[in-house]
Amino acid sequence: MNRHRTAASVLLAVSALIAGALTAATPSAAADSPASFRQQHTPGFWTAERMRSAVPLDVAAAPGTGRAPAATVTADRPTLIAPTPASAPVSASVSAAVSPTAFPQAGGAWTGSGAVVKTSGRVFFTLGDRTASCSGDSVTSANGSTVITAGHCVKYQGSWHTNWVFVPAYNNGNAPYGQWPATKTFATDQWAASEDMNMDIGLAVVAPQNGQKLSQVVGAQGILFNGGYNKRMYSFGFPAASPYDGSKLVYCSGNSGKDFLLTKDHGLACNMTGGSSGGPWFQDFNEATGLGTQVSVNSFGYVFLPNRMYGPYFGNEAKAAYDKAQNS
Repeated sequence: MNRHRTAASVLLAVSALIAGALTAATPSAAADSPASFRQQHTPGFWTAERMRSAVPLDVAAAPGTGRAPAATVTADRPTLIAPTPASAPVSASVSAAVSPTAFPQAGGAWTGSGAVVKTSGRVFFTLGDRTASCSGDSVTSANGSTVITAGHCVKYQGSWHTNWVFVPAYNNGNAPYGQWPATKTFATDQWAASEDMNMDIGLAVVAPQNGQKLSQVVGAQGILFNGGYNKRMYSFGFPAASPYDGSKLVYCSGNSGKDFLLTKDHGLACNMTGGSSGGPWFQDFNEATGLGTQVSVNSFGYVFLPNRMYGPYFGNEAKAAYDKAQNS
């Protein structure tokens, strides 16, 4: 995401954002439904150099964008899904880190350890004939293979992205737990139909690697729907636009509030930039264990409110998209 661009120019600027990215996309596949897309991949496509060169995809919002108006949040019963521990051992380099203690934090490298180091990752995909990046997170699911991200990280300007992969614990071109290509990507019905900023939520089901599912290898965070507002929140992502370079996991923390302008999103003071889109927001986050309850994803910022991030409310619409993905 980028807060230094007018919303009207965003629709014109995406080609500029990805200019200089390297290679062509694979042919698109037929979607099974308007809110899902069956992926195709070119084996070996995402080399370390391509990952380093992928340009962050970001969006901004301002009055008059044509987005749907904010919906009313109903008092639905909260639905909580617990985290899933990884069965694979944590490497010494991951477990040796010391947890940060700053709260609030407007944006800084995550020097801690714990589950979030493995469940969070960078997302790569082709957008038209260019390469781009976002962030994502492994969440508990029935199929053990579900990643949640932003809607614009799976579909943008009416087109589904291709060559979609999730790289957990990404580290400057390295993929310590492998690359996980999506077999199918999903979005909320509202994002798929009209790219409604209230519903900027996407998901992917990734293929097993070496006979193991994603949650077995890296674990999966818990997730909560209809959990309410005004929480102590931690946000994570891999911002790749200046002053960041996409090489490491970054976090923000603070007391969140509800957007009072155009959406029903959560808001948080945070200076993360393009490439952080789709990274997880947690409430009840424990710095020592790296576990939290995911309640949103990095989505957008207003151009006239710098250093503030917004993320969609996980309500019934998000739960419906999650159920389609986890049961796929």
